[in-house]
Amino acid sequence: MVEKNQWDSRLSFLFAMIGAAVGLGNIWRFSYVVYSNGGGTFFIPYLIAIAVLGIPFLILEYGIGYSFKDSFSNVLKRINPKLEFVSWTLLLFVFIVLIYYTVILSWDLVYLGSSFTFSWGNDVALYFVQNVGGSSNLSNLSSFIIPTTIGALIIWFIVWFISHRDLNDGIGKISRILIPALFIMMIGIVLYALTLPGANIGIQTLLQPDWSKLTDINIWLAAFSQILFSLSMGQAIALTYVSYLPDGSNLNDNVLLVVFANSSFEVFTAFGMFSILGFMSFSTGTPMVQLISEGTGLIFVVFPMIFNIMGLVGYIIAPLLFLAILFAGITSAVAIFEPMMNSTEVKLKWSRKKTVTVLSIIGCICSLIFTTGISSYLVGVVDGFVNEFGILFLTAVQCIIFTWMYNVDSLIPVINENSKFKVGSLWKITIKYVLPFFLIGMWLIGVFNLFTDVGSFEAMVYIIIMVLVLLFSGILTKINAD
Repeated sequence: MVEKNQWDSRLSFLFAMIGAAVGLGNIWRFSYVVYSNGGGTFFIPYLIAIAVLGIPFLILEYGIGYSFKDSFSNVLKRINPKLEFVSWTLLLFVFIVLIYYTVILSWDLVYLGSSFTFSWGNDVALYFVQNVGGSSNLSNLSSFIIPTTIGALIIWFIVWFISHRDLNDGIGKISRILIPALFIMMIGIVLYALTLPGANIGIQTLLQPDWSKLTDINIWLAAFSQILFSLSMGQAIALTYVSYLPDGSNLNDNVLLVVFANSSFEVFTAFGMFSILGFMSFSTGTPMVQLISEGTGLIFVVFPMIFNIMGLVGYIIAPLLFLAILFAGITSAVAIFEPMMNSTEVKLKWSRKKTVTVLSIIGCICSLIFTTGISSYLVGVVDGFVNEFGILFLTAVQCIIFTWMYNVDSLIPVINENSKFKVGSLWKITIKYVLPFFLIGMWLIGVFNLFTDVGSFEAMVYIIIMVLVLLFSGILTKINAD
């Protein structure tokens, strides 16, 4: 078997895990989710989701990873040889996330370069279409958006450079540098944003409670989905990172630290995002409702508009924001890469450098498909299917496997041994009975929404993904089979 890497310190592990959790969604998605799901009222289901889903499931992943200290594919294979196919299915879905995630980072890289001169001009929406994300016009599939293509190549080189090195010299070192830098930059951005005229308008809009929403099932689904994807749960990331921990490590307390850091970051960042939106509303007289957008629309269209009217300070805040997004994205990207890399390394008995290099070349070539003239549209189509259909379902399957097919009682003394925060029968009941029910329910609703009014192009993309994932899962399962 390939020799195991091991974290050289608890700090390296914690920063790597925080880096895995804190990503693009914390910066550009969370504030929109809060606003559109009851404002201040949203924090009630949000906190409950952390307690019921986030902490219990992460403790389960930590316990499994720490107990087996093996690759994800081998873990499922050791539980039941027939489950190895399931493991590769999940790993391939997660690898697809990395393929388009690097393209989103390339968009950010383009904007980082543009932020020093504001070369996006006054028509920021047109700039995004022509120079970064393209449109939904399928005839543009045959052409590449050169800045995005170059950006993707650079991002893949960065991911390769970090990941091909020894665990501590690569992921460990970069996490210890980028995560503190990210937090410092975001603290500076948010504190400045809070001083802007009109900041109170944005914060009031963000937190305005709508208590009637508490009886709406959608707000609860939004809260559980936010926690699920924000903490990168069920993607074998935590399980893989924890498998590198030395004996005698603290598990439960580390889970609490990671969850607290992730949630604190996204809540704190939301105040900054909406303070800046409030400034725009105050300065231009534009109603807040017309400015609020989710994801790429907020960061790559609305915010450049705001930076344009900020004056000289905009030339400081803009590069800082896009650099912060890049740092958050890079630490998440190497984390998303690790499960597939580790399982392939162990399966094929390759060196870490060879495995990372081969997978990086494959991933980079696949990413080029997402740098064509329909870049942002294709990313949206694939992201919806991979997360709502693939990863969410396989997260539910993992929950069932780890609690019903494996003796979960044997995990309790392991995860409690060196932790101040202990778990017991309530945790067991939650992960064995409550979580599978929630996850399967979320998956069914997600699939219903996904396939409602699905177009022919989307359907074709879904079929291609499923065929490729199932085909390569079968091949990887059969290779070197004992």
